[in-house]
Amino acid sequence: MNKNMQPLIELNNGVKIPQLGLGVWKSTIEDASHAVQAALHNGYVLIDTAKQYGNEKGVGDGIQAAMKNDGLKRSDIFLTTKIFNGDQGDYDHVRHAFEEQLKNLQTDHVDLLLEHWPVDGKYNETWKAMEAILKDGQARAIGVSNFNNERLTDLMDHGTVVPAVNQIEFNPHIHQPEIVKFDRDHGIKVEAWSPLGSGTLLKNPVVNQIADAHHKSAAQVELRWGLQHGMIEIAKTIHEQRMIQNMDIFDFQLTDDEMKQIDALDQEKHSLWYHDFQWNGNPDGIGDYVATPNHW
Repeated sequence: MNKNMQPLIELNNGVKIPQLGLGVWKSTIEDASHAVQAALHNGYVLIDTAKQYGNEKGVGDGIQAAMKNDGLKRSDIFLTTKIFNGDQGDYDHVRHAFEEQLKNLQTDHVDLLLEHWPVDGKYNETWKAMEAILKDGQARAIGVSNFNNERLTDLMDHGTVVPAVNQIEFNPHIHQPEIVKFDRDHGIKVEAWSPLGSGTLLKNPVVNQIADAHHKSAAQVELRWGLQHGMIEIAKTIHEQRMIQNMDIFDFQLTDDEMKQIDALDQEKHSLWYHDFQWNGNPDGIGDYVATPNHW
C-alpha cells in the first residue's frame, strides 16, 4: 500500500500518526534490522520499538539502510520507542538514558516517546523528564503505555502535558473498555499492542468464517476489526510476506453484525499486567533488564 494512502490519526498536539505499524518485540538486533528494512520498503511508516526489547540498534540500522536503499528521509518515518522500566524515576537519569537510546536508534529525535509501564513511585518523575524531552524537540509527541485510569489520572494531576497516546493490550480477547473510554474522553488516542492476540485467535471459527466471506485471512480480519474500533495498531512480525498481508486491510469493511460477532469473543484477560512485575511487589515477577534473545 502506498504510504501516502495510509489512514492517519491526529494526536492531541497536532502530530499525525499512521494507523497501522510494525512492532519488533521479541526480535533480535539482526532480525529487527531486516524487518524494519522490509517494512519501510513495503510502504510502512510507523515503526515501534523499546529499550526493553534490546533491539533499538537493529531498528536504527534498519532505518539507515532503508534511507540509503529506498531514498527515504527521516521525516518519511514515524519512530516510536519507550522509556525503560529500569531507567525510570530520577529526572537526570531518564534524560541521560534516553540520549543513549537516540544514539542506538541513530537519530536526533523520535516521533513518539512512551513511558513503557507505570512503575510504582517513579512514573510521575519520569513524566517530568519526558515533558522536557518534548520541549527540547527530542520527541514530537509523548505518551504512556499500559496505564490504567487511576495511574493515568495521577500522572495528569502531577504533569502539565496530557499524554498523546496510551498503548495498551487490545484484541478480540481483551478490550479494556473502561480504559479506552477514559482515554478518549481525555483526548488520548488508544494504540493496540498484540492486536492479533499473539496468534491465539488465528484458528477461531468465528474469525475464520468472517475471513472466508471476505476472502481475507484471519489476521487481516482481526486487524480490520481493530481499525474499525478506531485503534492505532502495532502488528509484530519479522516475515516480509506477513507484513505485506497485514497492510492489505484497507480494501474491505466488516459489517456491524460481523463486528459484534468478534466483539463477543472478549475474555478480558491480560497476557501481562502489573502483578507480573517486581516493581509492583511480586518478588518472583519480571525484573528490570534489557531483553536479549535468551530471555524469550
